[in-house]
Amino acid sequence: MKYSKIPLAQTLVSLCIAKGINHVVISPGSRNAPLTLSFSQHPNIHAYSIVDERCAAFFALGMAQQLHKPVAVICTSGSAVLNYYPAIAEAYYSNVPVVVISADRPEYLIDVGDGQTIRQKHVFKGHINYEANLKQDITHKTTILAETHQLSPEMERELQKNIQTHNENEINLALNTAVEKNGPVHINAPFDEPLYEMQAEPSVFPVVQALELKENIEYEKIANAASIWSNATRKMVLVGTLPPDTISKKYWELLANDPSVMVFTETTSNLRDDKFFNKIDQMILPIEKNEAMLDEFQPEVLVTLGGMIVSKKIKAILRKRQPKHHWHIHENRVFDTFFCLEHFFQINPNHFFELFFDQTIAIESSYKSFWKTIKQERQQRHEIYLKQINFTDLKAFEAILGTLPQDIILHLGNSSTVRYAQLFEIDASIELFCNRGTSGIDGSTSTAIGTAVVAEKQTLLITGDLSFFYDSNALWNNYIPKNFRIILVNNSGGGIFRILPGNKNTENFDTYFETIHPHTAKQLAEMYHFDYTTASDEISLQTALKTFYHESEKPKLLEVFTPRTENDSALIDYFKFFNENK
Repeated sequence: MKYSKIPLAQTLVSLCIAKGINHVVISPGSRNAPLTLSFSQHPNIHAYSIVDERCAAFFALGMAQQLHKPVAVICTSGSAVLNYYPAIAEAYYSNVPVVVISADRPEYLIDVGDGQTIRQKHVFKGHINYEANLKQDITHKTTILAETHQLSPEMERELQKNIQTHNENEINLALNTAVEKNGPVHINAPFDEPLYEMQAEPSVFPVVQALELKENIEYEKIANAASIWSNATRKMVLVGTLPPDTISKKYWELLANDPSVMVFTETTSNLRDDKFFNKIDQMILPIEKNEAMLDEFQPEVLVTLGGMIVSKKIKAILRKRQPKHHWHIHENRVFDTFFCLEHFFQINPNHFFELFFDQTIAIESSYKSFWKTIKQERQQRHEIYLKQINFTDLKAFEAILGTLPQDIILHLGNSSTVRYAQLFEIDASIELFCNRGTSGIDGSTSTAIGTAVVAEKQTLLITGDLSFFYDSNALWNNYIPKNFRIILVNNSGGGIFRILPGNKNTENFDTYFETIHPHTAKQLAEMYHFDYTTASDEISLQTALKTFYHESEKPKLLEVFTPRTENDSALIDYFKFFNENK
Protein backbone atom coordinates (compact mmCIF):
# COMPACT_ATOMS: atom_id res chain seq x y z
CA MET A 1 0.00 0.00 0.00
CA LYS A 2 0.97 3.67 -0.28
CA TYR A 3 0.88 6.51 2.22
CA SER A 4 -0.05 10.16 1.89
CA LYS A 5 2.96 12.48 1.87
CA ILE A 6 1.18 14.57 4.51
CA PRO A 7 2.24 13.49 8.05
CA LEU A 8 -1.13 14.49 9.53
CA ALA A 9 -2.99 12.15 7.16
CA GLN A 10 -0.61 9.30 8.03
CA THR A 11 -1.09 9.97 11.73
CA LEU A 12 -4.88 9.92 11.52
CA VAL A 13 -5.00 6.66 9.59
CA SER A 14 -2.42 4.97 11.82
CA LEU A 15 -4.16 5.88 15.08
CA CYS A 16 -7.65 5.02 13.81
CA ILE A 17 -6.48 1.54 12.92
CA ALA A 18 -4.63 1.18 16.21
CA LYS A 19 -7.88 2.00 18.06
CA GLY A 20 -9.82 -0.67 16.18
CA ILE A 21 -11.62 1.59 13.72
CA ASN A 22 -11.93 -0.40 10.52
CA HIS A 23 -15.17 0.97 9.05
CA VAL A 24 -14.92 4.39 7.43
CA VAL A 25 -17.67 6.25 5.55
CA ILE A 26 -16.33 8.77 3.05
CA SER A 27 -18.17 11.49 1.15
CA PRO A 28 -16.55 12.81 -2.02
CA GLY A 29 -14.46 15.97 -2.02
CA SER A 30 -11.04 17.34 -2.76
CA ARG A 31 -9.79 18.66 0.57
CA ASN A 32 -10.23 15.24 2.18
CA ALA A 33 -8.28 13.54 -0.66
CA PRO A 34 -5.27 12.64 1.57
CA LEU A 35 -7.62 10.75 3.89
CA THR A 36 -9.74 9.26 1.12
CA LEU A 37 -6.70 7.85 -0.68
CA SER A 38 -5.15 6.57 2.56
CA PHE A 39 -8.22 4.92 4.07
CA SER A 40 -9.77 3.52 0.90
CA GLN A 41 -6.72 1.49 -0.08
CA HIS A 42 -5.73 0.29 3.39
CA PRO A 43 -6.12 -3.51 3.76
CA ASN A 44 -7.55 -3.19 7.30
CA ILE A 45 -10.27 -0.70 6.35
CA HIS A 46 -13.78 -1.25 5.03
CA ALA A 47 -14.40 2.01 3.16
CA TYR A 48 -17.84 3.13 1.98
CA SER A 49 -18.63 6.01 -0.38
CA ILE A 50 -21.86 7.88 0.48
CA VAL A 51 -22.42 11.11 -1.45
CA ASP A 52 -24.94 12.82 0.84
CA GLU A 53 -23.14 13.72 4.08
CA ARG A 54 -26.33 13.70 6.16
CA CYS A 55 -27.07 10.16 5.01
CA ALA A 56 -23.42 9.19 5.42
CA ALA A 57 -23.38 10.16 9.09
CA PHE A 58 -26.59 8.26 9.88
CA PHE A 59 -25.26 5.30 7.88
CA ALA A 60 -22.17 5.34 10.11
CA LEU A 61 -24.37 5.64 13.20
CA GLY A 62 -26.26 2.49 12.20
CA MET A 63 -23.00 0.60 11.75
CA ALA A 64 -21.59 1.81 15.07
CA GLN A 65 -24.79 0.77 16.87
CA GLN A 66 -24.44 -2.72 15.50
CA LEU A 67 -20.66 -3.10 15.81
CA HIS A 68 -20.48 -1.61 19.34
CA LYS A 69 -17.36 0.34 18.41
CA PRO A 70 -16.46 3.62 16.69
CA VAL A 71 -17.09 4.19 13.00
CA ALA A 72 -15.50 7.17 11.24
CA VAL A 73 -17.10 9.58 8.79
CA ILE A 74 -14.87 11.71 6.58
CA CYS A 75 -15.83 14.79 4.56
CA THR A 76 -14.32 17.69 2.69
CA SER A 77 -14.20 21.28 3.95
CA GLY A 78 -16.98 23.85 4.05
CA SER A 79 -20.70 23.13 4.36
CA ALA A 80 -20.14 19.36 4.05
CA VAL A 81 -19.42 19.00 7.76
CA LEU A 82 -22.60 20.87 8.71
CA ASN A 83 -24.67 18.11 7.12
CA TYR A 84 -23.34 15.71 9.76
CA TYR A 85 -25.02 17.61 12.57
CA PRO A 86 -28.39 15.78 12.80
CA ALA A 87 -26.65 12.41 13.10
CA ILE A 88 -24.06 13.76 15.55
CA ALA A 89 -26.81 15.12 17.81
CA GLU A 90 -28.53 11.73 17.62
CA ALA A 91 -25.27 9.93 18.41
CA TYR A 92 -24.66 12.26 21.36
CA TYR A 93 -28.02 11.62 23.01
CA SER A 94 -28.06 7.91 22.08
CA ASN A 95 -24.48 7.17 23.16
CA VAL A 96 -23.18 5.97 19.81
CA PRO A 97 -19.44 6.40 19.04
CA VAL A 98 -19.31 8.18 15.68
CA VAL A 99 -15.95 9.78 14.84
CA VAL A 100 -16.20 12.83 12.58
CA ILE A 101 -13.01 13.62 10.67
CA SER A 102 -13.51 16.84 8.74
CA ALA A 103 -10.87 18.05 6.33
CA ASP A 104 -10.32 21.79 6.60
CA ARG A 105 -8.54 24.51 4.72
CA PRO A 106 -5.37 25.91 6.28
CA GLU A 107 -6.00 28.57 8.88
CA TYR A 108 -4.58 31.34 6.70
CA LEU A 109 -7.37 30.67 4.15
CA ILE A 110 -10.26 30.95 6.62
CA ASP A 111 -12.37 34.14 6.39
CA VAL A 112 -10.41 35.59 3.46
CA GLY A 113 -12.97 34.73 0.76
CA ASP A 114 -11.55 31.36 -0.24
CA GLY A 115 -13.98 28.77 -1.57
CA GLN A 116 -15.50 26.02 0.57
CA THR A 117 -14.38 27.56 3.83
CA ILE A 118 -16.36 28.04 7.00
CA ARG A 119 -15.33 28.24 10.65
CA GLN A 120 -15.15 24.51 11.30
CA LYS A 121 -13.68 24.72 14.78
CA HIS A 122 -16.32 24.25 17.51
CA VAL A 123 -19.00 23.57 14.88
CA PHE A 124 -20.54 20.76 17.00
CA LYS A 125 -20.12 22.57 20.30
CA GLY A 126 -22.66 21.30 22.82
CA HIS A 127 -23.24 17.94 21.12
CA ILE A 128 -19.80 16.37 21.07
CA ASN A 129 -17.79 14.56 23.73
CA TYR A 130 -14.42 15.79 22.52
CA GLU A 131 -13.13 18.14 19.84
CA ALA A 132 -9.62 17.86 18.43
CA ASN A 133 -8.51 20.84 16.36
CA LEU A 134 -5.33 19.68 14.68
CA LYS A 135 -2.46 21.73 13.32
CA GLN A 136 -1.21 21.85 9.79
CA ASP A 137 2.20 20.27 9.21
CA ILE A 138 4.86 22.92 8.74
CA THR A 139 6.66 20.51 6.42
CA HIS A 140 3.64 20.50 4.12
CA LYS A 141 3.35 24.15 3.20
CA THR A 142 2.57 26.18 0.13
CA THR A 143 4.69 29.01 -1.19
CA ILE A 144 2.44 31.53 0.55
CA LEU A 145 2.87 29.81 3.89
CA ALA A 146 6.63 29.47 3.35
CA GLU A 147 6.96 33.20 2.77
CA THR A 148 5.20 33.96 6.05
CA HIS A 149 7.36 31.51 8.02
CA GLN A 150 11.01 32.32 7.34
CA LEU A 151 12.50 29.52 9.44
CA SER A 152 15.86 27.86 9.54
CA PRO A 153 15.91 24.08 8.91
CA GLU A 154 16.55 23.46 12.62
CA MET A 155 13.64 25.67 13.67
CA GLU A 156 11.39 24.04 11.11
CA ARG A 157 12.26 20.56 12.38
CA GLU A 158 11.56 21.60 15.98
CA LEU A 159 8.26 23.22 15.04
CA GLN A 160 7.18 20.15 13.07
CA LYS A 161 8.09 17.94 16.03
CA ASN A 162 5.85 20.04 18.29
CA ILE A 163 3.02 19.95 15.73
CA GLN A 164 3.32 16.17 15.44
CA THR A 165 3.23 15.77 19.23
CA HIS A 166 0.18 18.02 19.49
CA ASN A 167 -1.67 16.15 16.73
CA GLU A 168 -0.87 12.72 18.15
CA ASN A 169 -2.06 13.74 21.62
CA GLU A 170 -5.28 15.26 20.32
CA ILE A 171 -6.15 12.34 18.05
CA ASN A 172 -5.46 9.85 20.84
CA LEU A 173 -7.64 11.83 23.23
CA ALA A 174 -10.48 12.08 20.72
CA LEU A 175 -10.49 8.41 19.77
CA ASN A 176 -10.14 7.27 23.39
CA THR A 177 -13.02 9.53 24.40
CA ALA A 178 -15.25 8.02 21.69
CA VAL A 179 -14.78 4.64 23.38
CA GLU A 180 -14.69 5.75 27.02
CA LYS A 181 -17.80 7.95 26.77
CA ASN A 182 -19.44 5.89 24.04
CA GLY A 183 -20.37 8.89 21.97
CA PRO A 184 -19.39 11.17 19.09
CA VAL A 185 -16.14 13.11 18.75
CA HIS A 186 -14.92 15.60 16.16
CA ILE A 187 -11.44 15.75 14.65
CA ASN A 188 -10.81 18.79 12.42
CA ALA A 189 -7.78 18.34 10.17
CA PRO A 190 -6.36 21.20 8.05
CA PHE A 191 -4.64 20.22 4.81
CA ASP A 192 -2.84 22.42 2.32
CA GLU A 193 -2.11 21.59 -1.30
CA PRO A 194 -0.77 19.45 -2.87
CA LEU A 195 -3.33 16.92 -1.64
CA TYR A 196 -2.94 13.85 -3.82
CA GLU A 197 0.73 12.94 -3.50
CA MET A 198 1.54 9.49 -2.13
CA GLN A 199 4.72 7.67 -1.11
CA ALA A 200 5.82 4.07 -0.61
CA GLU A 201 6.77 4.25 3.08
CA PRO A 202 5.38 6.05 6.15
CA SER A 203 7.33 9.02 7.49
CA VAL A 204 5.75 9.13 10.96
CA PHE A 205 5.08 6.45 13.58
CA PRO A 206 2.52 7.82 16.05
CA VAL A 207 2.46 6.80 19.70
CA VAL A 208 -0.71 4.96 20.74
CA GLN A 209 -2.05 6.09 24.12
CA ALA A 210 -3.99 3.53 26.16
CA LEU A 211 -7.67 3.76 27.06
CA GLU A 212 -8.73 4.48 30.64
CA LEU A 213 -12.05 2.76 31.24
CA LYS A 214 -13.17 3.47 34.80
CA GLU A 215 -16.30 3.00 36.89
CA ASN A 216 -17.42 5.29 39.67
CA ILE A 217 -18.41 2.73 42.31
CA GLU A 218 -20.09 4.45 45.25
CA TYR A 219 -20.35 1.55 47.67
CA GLU A 220 -21.92 3.50 50.52
CA LYS A 221 -24.63 5.00 48.31
CA ILE A 222 -25.38 1.60 46.76
CA ALA A 223 -25.74 0.14 50.27
CA ASN A 224 -28.06 2.98 51.29
CA ALA A 225 -30.15 2.47 48.15
CA ALA A 226 -30.38 -1.27 48.90
CA SER A 227 -31.71 -0.48 52.39
CA ILE A 228 -34.37 1.88 51.04
CA TRP A 229 -35.32 -0.67 48.38
CA SER A 230 -35.70 -3.46 50.94
CA ASN A 231 -38.23 -1.45 52.95
CA ALA A 232 -40.34 -0.10 50.08
CA THR A 233 -43.54 -1.89 49.03
CA ARG A 234 -44.12 0.11 45.81
CA LYS A 235 -41.12 0.10 43.50
CA MET A 236 -41.03 0.87 39.81
CA VAL A 237 -38.28 0.17 37.27
CA LEU A 238 -38.69 2.16 34.05
CA VAL A 239 -36.49 1.13 31.14
CA GLY A 240 -35.87 3.48 28.23
CA THR A 241 -33.81 2.87 25.12
CA LEU A 242 -31.25 0.10 25.59
CA PRO A 243 -29.14 -1.98 23.19
CA PRO A 244 -30.03 -5.69 23.12
CA ASP A 245 -28.59 -7.89 25.89
CA THR A 246 -27.60 -4.95 28.09
CA ILE A 247 -29.11 -6.40 31.29
CA SER A 248 -28.14 -9.93 32.32
CA LYS A 249 -31.06 -12.34 32.49
CA LYS A 250 -30.50 -13.20 36.15
CA TYR A 251 -31.03 -9.58 37.19
CA TRP A 252 -34.15 -8.86 35.18
CA GLU A 253 -35.62 -12.15 36.38
CA LEU A 254 -35.08 -11.00 39.98
CA LEU A 255 -36.99 -7.83 39.14
CA ALA A 256 -39.70 -9.71 37.25
CA ASN A 257 -40.37 -12.03 40.17
CA ASP A 258 -40.48 -9.39 42.91
CA PRO A 259 -44.10 -8.71 43.98
CA SER A 260 -43.20 -5.18 45.10
CA VAL A 261 -41.77 -4.19 41.71
CA MET A 262 -43.46 -3.11 38.50
CA VAL A 263 -41.06 -3.15 35.55
CA PHE A 264 -42.22 -0.87 32.76
CA THR A 265 -40.40 -1.49 29.50
CA GLU A 266 -40.71 0.27 26.19
CA THR A 267 -40.39 -1.26 22.75
CA THR A 268 -36.96 0.36 22.48
CA SER A 269 -35.69 -1.19 25.72
CA ASN A 270 -35.08 -4.64 24.19
CA LEU A 271 -36.30 -6.17 27.46
CA ARG A 272 -39.30 -8.45 27.05
CA ASP A 273 -40.86 -10.70 29.67
CA ASP A 274 -44.47 -11.70 30.29
CA LYS A 275 -44.14 -10.36 33.85
CA PHE A 276 -43.14 -6.90 32.66
CA PHE A 277 -45.54 -4.09 31.78
CA ASN A 278 -44.56 -3.42 28.20
CA LYS A 279 -47.48 -1.35 26.90
CA ILE A 280 -47.11 1.77 28.98
CA ASP A 281 -49.68 4.04 27.36
CA GLN A 282 -52.26 1.24 27.25
CA MET A 283 -51.80 0.82 31.00
CA ILE A 284 -51.82 4.41 32.17
CA LEU A 285 -53.77 6.54 29.71
CA PRO A 286 -57.15 5.43 31.12
CA ILE A 287 -56.08 6.38 34.68
CA GLU A 288 -54.45 9.74 34.04
CA LYS A 289 -57.47 11.63 35.42
CA ASN A 290 -58.39 9.09 38.11
CA GLU A 291 -56.88 10.37 41.34
CA ALA A 292 -57.51 7.16 43.31
CA MET A 293 -55.82 5.04 40.64
CA LEU A 294 -52.92 7.48 40.44
CA ASP A 295 -52.46 7.06 44.20
CA GLU A 296 -52.18 3.30 43.68
CA PHE A 297 -49.78 3.83 40.80
CA GLN A 298 -47.34 6.27 42.42
CA PRO A 299 -44.10 4.46 43.38
CA GLU A 300 -42.05 5.09 46.49
CA VAL A 301 -38.87 4.23 44.60
CA LEU A 302 -38.28 4.78 40.88
CA VAL A 303 -35.23 3.24 39.18
CA THR A 304 -34.61 4.25 35.58
CA LEU A 305 -32.32 2.53 33.12
CA GLY A 306 -31.25 3.31 29.59
CA GLY A 307 -31.84 6.36 27.45
CA MET A 308 -34.82 8.33 26.24
CA ILE A 309 -38.40 7.45 27.20
CA VAL A 310 -40.94 7.41 24.36
CA SER A 311 -44.15 7.58 26.39
CA LYS A 312 -45.26 11.13 27.09
CA LYS A 313 -47.92 9.82 29.46
CA ILE A 314 -45.50 8.16 31.89
CA LYS A 315 -43.41 11.33 31.92
CA ALA A 316 -46.44 13.48 32.69
CA ILE A 317 -47.70 11.22 35.48
CA LEU A 318 -44.35 10.74 37.22
CA ARG A 319 -43.67 14.47 37.07
CA LYS A 320 -46.99 15.04 38.79
CA ARG A 321 -46.80 12.05 41.14
CA GLN A 322 -43.11 12.06 41.91
CA PRO A 323 -41.51 9.15 43.76
CA LYS A 324 -39.77 9.80 47.05
CA HIS A 325 -36.56 8.31 45.61
CA HIS A 326 -35.44 8.35 41.98
CA TRP A 327 -32.17 6.71 40.93
CA HIS A 328 -30.76 6.46 37.44
CA ILE A 329 -28.20 3.83 36.41
CA HIS A 330 -26.13 4.45 33.30
CA GLU A 331 -22.48 4.34 32.33
CA ASN A 332 -22.39 7.72 30.61
CA ARG A 333 -25.07 10.28 31.38
CA VAL A 334 -28.29 11.05 33.16
CA PHE A 335 -31.33 13.17 32.41
CA ASP A 336 -33.51 14.37 35.28
CA THR A 337 -36.62 13.57 33.26
CA PHE A 338 -39.02 13.60 36.21
CA PHE A 339 -37.42 16.54 38.08
CA CYS A 340 -36.83 14.53 41.24
CA LEU A 341 -33.53 12.70 40.66
CA GLU A 342 -31.92 11.75 43.96
CA HIS A 343 -28.83 9.97 42.68
CA PHE A 344 -27.07 9.04 39.44
CA PHE A 345 -25.14 5.77 39.62
CA GLN A 346 -22.58 6.11 36.84
CA ILE A 347 -21.80 2.43 36.53
CA ASN A 348 -22.51 -0.53 34.27
CA PRO A 349 -26.07 -1.69 35.19
CA ASN A 350 -25.01 -5.32 35.60
CA HIS A 351 -22.22 -4.35 37.98
CA PHE A 352 -24.64 -2.16 39.92
CA PHE A 353 -27.18 -4.98 40.27
CA GLU A 354 -24.44 -7.41 41.30
CA LEU A 355 -23.53 -5.17 44.24
CA PHE A 356 -27.11 -4.05 44.91
CA PHE A 357 -28.96 -7.37 45.07
CA ASP A 358 -26.38 -8.84 47.43
CA GLN A 359 -27.66 -6.33 49.98
CA THR A 360 -31.43 -6.42 49.45
CA ILE A 361 -34.15 -8.57 51.01
CA ALA A 362 -37.58 -9.51 49.65
CA ILE A 363 -40.71 -7.82 50.94
CA GLU A 364 -44.38 -8.75 50.63
CA SER A 365 -46.51 -6.44 48.53
CA SER A 366 -49.67 -6.39 46.40
CA TYR A 367 -48.32 -3.58 44.20
CA LYS A 368 -47.60 -5.69 41.13
CA SER A 369 -50.53 -8.08 41.50
CA PHE A 370 -53.00 -5.17 41.57
CA TRP A 371 -51.69 -3.83 38.27
CA LYS A 372 -51.25 -7.28 36.76
CA THR A 373 -55.03 -7.74 36.90
CA ILE A 374 -55.54 -4.41 35.16
CA LYS A 375 -52.93 -5.37 32.55
CA GLN A 376 -54.90 -8.51 31.71
CA GLU A 377 -58.13 -6.52 31.40
CA ARG A 378 -56.40 -4.00 29.12
CA GLN A 379 -55.15 -6.76 26.84
CA GLN A 380 -58.65 -8.22 26.51
CA ARG A 381 -60.07 -4.81 25.62
CA HIS A 382 -57.22 -4.30 23.14
CA GLU A 383 -58.13 -7.50 21.30
CA ILE A 384 -61.86 -6.74 21.29
CA TYR A 385 -61.33 -3.25 19.86
CA LEU A 386 -59.04 -4.38 17.06
CA LYS A 387 -61.56 -6.96 15.91
CA GLN A 388 -64.27 -4.35 15.37
CA ILE A 389 -62.47 -1.52 13.53
CA ASN A 390 -61.82 -0.89 9.85
CA PHE A 391 -58.41 -0.91 8.18
CA THR A 392 -56.33 1.98 9.50
CA ASP A 393 -52.78 2.54 10.75
CA LEU A 394 -53.70 0.64 13.92
CA LYS A 395 -54.85 -2.44 11.99
CA ALA A 396 -51.85 -2.22 9.69
CA PHE A 397 -49.44 -2.29 12.63
CA GLU A 398 -51.34 -5.21 14.16
CA ALA A 399 -50.78 -7.22 10.97
CA ILE A 400 -47.16 -6.10 10.45
CA LEU A 401 -45.94 -6.61 14.00
CA GLY A 402 -47.91 -9.82 14.40
CA THR A 403 -46.14 -11.50 11.48
CA LEU A 404 -42.53 -10.49 12.07
CA PRO A 405 -40.00 -13.29 11.65
CA GLN A 406 -37.95 -14.25 14.67
CA ASP A 407 -34.30 -13.23 15.07
CA ILE A 408 -34.36 -10.20 12.82
CA ILE A 409 -33.17 -6.65 13.46
CA LEU A 410 -36.04 -4.17 13.48
CA HIS A 411 -35.55 -0.44 12.98
CA LEU A 412 -38.49 1.85 13.68
CA GLY A 413 -39.06 5.30 12.26
CA ASN A 414 -39.97 8.05 14.67
CA SER A 415 -43.18 9.91 15.39
CA SER A 416 -46.25 7.69 14.86
CA THR A 417 -44.32 4.53 13.89
CA VAL A 418 -42.60 3.97 17.23
CA ARG A 419 -45.73 4.97 19.14
CA TYR A 420 -47.93 2.46 17.33
CA ALA A 421 -45.29 -0.21 17.97
CA GLN A 422 -45.59 0.50 21.71
CA LEU A 423 -49.14 -0.90 21.65
CA PHE A 424 -48.22 -4.40 20.46
CA GLU A 425 -46.18 -7.41 21.51
CA ILE A 426 -42.86 -7.93 19.73
CA ASP A 427 -41.08 -11.26 19.90
CA ALA A 428 -38.21 -11.37 22.40
CA SER A 429 -35.79 -12.68 19.75
CA ILE A 430 -36.03 -9.44 17.73
CA GLU A 431 -33.37 -6.76 18.23
CA LEU A 432 -34.99 -3.35 18.02
CA PHE A 433 -33.53 0.08 17.29
CA CYS A 434 -34.94 3.57 16.86
CA ASN A 435 -33.25 6.97 16.72
CA ARG A 436 -34.74 8.21 19.97
CA GLY A 437 -31.81 10.42 20.99
CA THR A 438 -33.32 13.44 19.29
CA SER A 439 -36.46 11.64 18.08
CA GLY A 440 -36.21 13.26 14.66
CA ILE A 441 -37.69 11.88 11.45
CA ASP A 442 -34.42 12.45 9.59
CA GLY A 443 -32.01 9.58 9.08
CA SER A 444 -34.11 6.55 10.01
CA THR A 445 -33.63 4.89 6.62
CA SER A 446 -29.91 5.68 6.48
CA THR A 447 -29.39 4.30 10.00
CA ALA A 448 -31.24 1.09 9.18
CA ILE A 449 -29.21 0.59 6.00
CA GLY A 450 -25.97 1.14 7.93
CA THR A 451 -27.06 -1.58 10.32
CA ALA A 452 -28.04 -3.93 7.49
CA VAL A 453 -24.63 -3.59 5.83
CA VAL A 454 -22.72 -4.96 8.84
CA ALA A 455 -25.39 -7.16 10.46
CA GLU A 456 -25.50 -10.92 10.10
CA LYS A 457 -29.29 -10.96 10.51
CA GLN A 458 -31.98 -9.65 8.21
CA THR A 459 -32.80 -5.99 8.87
CA LEU A 460 -36.31 -4.53 8.54
CA LEU A 461 -37.22 -0.85 8.64
CA ILE A 462 -40.80 0.17 9.43
CA THR A 463 -41.28 3.84 8.72
CA GLY A 464 -43.82 6.54 7.93
CA ASP A 465 -44.12 8.41 4.67
CA LEU A 466 -42.71 11.79 5.74
CA SER A 467 -39.67 10.18 7.35
CA PHE A 468 -39.11 7.97 4.31
CA PHE A 469 -39.33 10.72 1.70
CA TYR A 470 -37.30 13.10 3.85
CA ASP A 471 -34.43 10.59 3.90
CA SER A 472 -34.86 9.20 0.38
CA ASN A 473 -31.18 9.83 -0.46
CA ALA A 474 -30.48 6.94 1.92
CA LEU A 475 -31.33 4.64 -1.00
CA TRP A 476 -28.54 6.26 -3.07
CA ASN A 477 -26.25 3.60 -1.71
CA ASN A 478 -24.34 0.78 -3.38
CA TYR A 479 -24.11 -1.40 -0.27
CA ILE A 480 -27.74 -2.31 0.50
CA PRO A 481 -27.93 -6.10 1.01
CA LYS A 482 -30.59 -7.99 -0.88
CA ASN A 483 -32.22 -9.23 2.34
CA PHE A 484 -32.92 -5.66 3.51
CA ARG A 485 -36.63 -4.84 3.87
CA ILE A 486 -38.66 -1.63 4.19
CA ILE A 487 -42.31 -1.40 5.17
CA LEU A 488 -43.56 2.10 4.43
CA VAL A 489 -46.86 3.05 6.04
CA ASN A 490 -48.12 5.85 3.80
CA ASN A 491 -51.02 7.85 5.19
CA SER A 492 -50.34 10.78 2.83
CA GLY A 493 -48.98 13.17 5.43
CA GLY A 494 -47.93 13.70 9.02
CA GLY A 495 -50.79 11.71 10.51
CA ILE A 496 -49.48 12.07 14.07
CA PHE A 497 -50.57 15.73 14.04
CA ARG A 498 -54.20 14.73 13.61
CA ILE A 499 -54.33 13.36 17.17
CA LEU A 500 -52.93 16.58 18.64
CA PRO A 501 -55.08 19.55 19.73
CA GLY A 502 -56.07 22.02 17.03
CA ASN A 503 -58.50 22.52 14.16
CA LYS A 504 -58.36 19.67 11.67
CA ASN A 505 -59.32 19.66 7.98
CA THR A 506 -58.49 23.31 7.41
CA GLU A 507 -56.21 24.62 4.70
CA ASN A 508 -53.73 25.92 7.28
CA PHE A 509 -53.58 22.57 9.11
CA ASP A 510 -53.36 20.51 5.91
CA THR A 511 -50.51 22.62 4.51
CA TYR A 512 -48.37 23.47 7.51
CA PHE A 513 -48.94 20.64 10.00
CA GLU A 514 -50.15 17.47 8.32
CA THR A 515 -48.43 18.41 5.02
CA ILE A 516 -50.70 16.36 2.77
CA HIS A 517 -48.98 14.90 -0.29
CA PRO A 518 -49.80 12.51 -3.18
CA HIS A 519 -46.39 10.79 -3.35
CA THR A 520 -45.68 7.08 -3.45
CA ALA A 521 -42.40 5.19 -3.31
CA LYS A 522 -42.91 3.40 -6.62
CA GLN A 523 -40.52 5.51 -8.69
CA LEU A 524 -37.88 5.53 -5.94
CA ALA A 525 -38.08 1.75 -5.70
CA GLU A 526 -37.60 1.45 -9.45
CA MET A 527 -34.70 3.93 -9.47
CA TYR A 528 -32.85 2.15 -6.68
CA HIS A 529 -33.70 -1.41 -7.76
CA PHE A 530 -36.02 -2.52 -4.94
CA ASP A 531 -38.75 -5.08 -5.43
CA TYR A 532 -41.92 -3.06 -4.87
CA THR A 533 -45.30 -4.24 -3.54
CA THR A 534 -48.35 -2.39 -2.25
CA ALA A 535 -51.23 -3.08 0.12
CA SER A 536 -54.29 -0.98 0.92
CA ASP A 537 -56.48 -3.25 3.05
CA GLU A 538 -56.16 -6.06 5.54
CA ILE A 539 -56.36 -8.87 2.98
CA SER A 540 -53.79 -7.43 0.57
CA LEU A 541 -51.44 -6.67 3.47
CA GLN A 542 -51.66 -10.20 4.86
CA THR A 543 -51.06 -11.58 1.36
CA ALA A 544 -48.02 -9.39 0.78
CA LEU A 545 -46.50 -10.26 4.16
CA LYS A 546 -46.59 -14.02 3.47
CA THR A 547 -43.61 -13.82 1.10
CA PHE A 548 -42.12 -10.47 2.03
CA TYR A 549 -39.26 -11.85 4.12
CA HIS A 550 -38.35 -14.68 1.75
CA GLU A 551 -34.98 -14.70 0.00
CA SER A 552 -34.76 -12.49 -3.07
CA GLU A 553 -32.29 -11.08 -5.55
CA LYS A 554 -33.09 -7.50 -4.57
CA PRO A 555 -34.08 -5.67 -1.39
CA LYS A 556 -37.84 -5.22 -0.98
CA LEU A 557 -40.14 -2.31 -0.23
CA LEU A 558 -43.76 -2.84 0.80
CA GLU A 559 -45.86 0.32 0.74
CA VAL A 560 -49.01 0.17 2.87
CA PHE A 561 -51.63 2.82 2.14
CA THR A 562 -53.93 3.75 5.03
CA PRO A 563 -56.87 6.21 5.14
CA ARG A 564 -55.53 9.62 6.11
CA THR A 565 -58.70 10.98 7.71
CA GLU A 566 -59.65 7.86 9.71
CA ASN A 567 -56.37 6.95 11.43
CA ASP A 568 -56.56 9.58 14.15
CA SER A 569 -60.13 8.77 15.21
CA ALA A 570 -59.31 5.03 15.33
CA LEU A 571 -56.40 5.70 17.70
CA ILE A 572 -58.27 8.21 19.87
CA ASP A 573 -61.25 5.84 20.15
CA TYR A 574 -58.84 3.00 21.01
CA PHE A 575 -57.88 4.69 24.28
CA LYS A 576 -61.45 5.79 24.99
CA PHE A 577 -62.52 2.17 24.64
CA PHE A 578 -60.61 1.18 27.79
CA ASN A 579 -62.82 3.47 29.88
CA GLU A 580 -66.14 2.37 28.47
CA ASN A 581 -68.46 0.15 30.48
CA LYS A 582 -67.45 -3.45 30.08
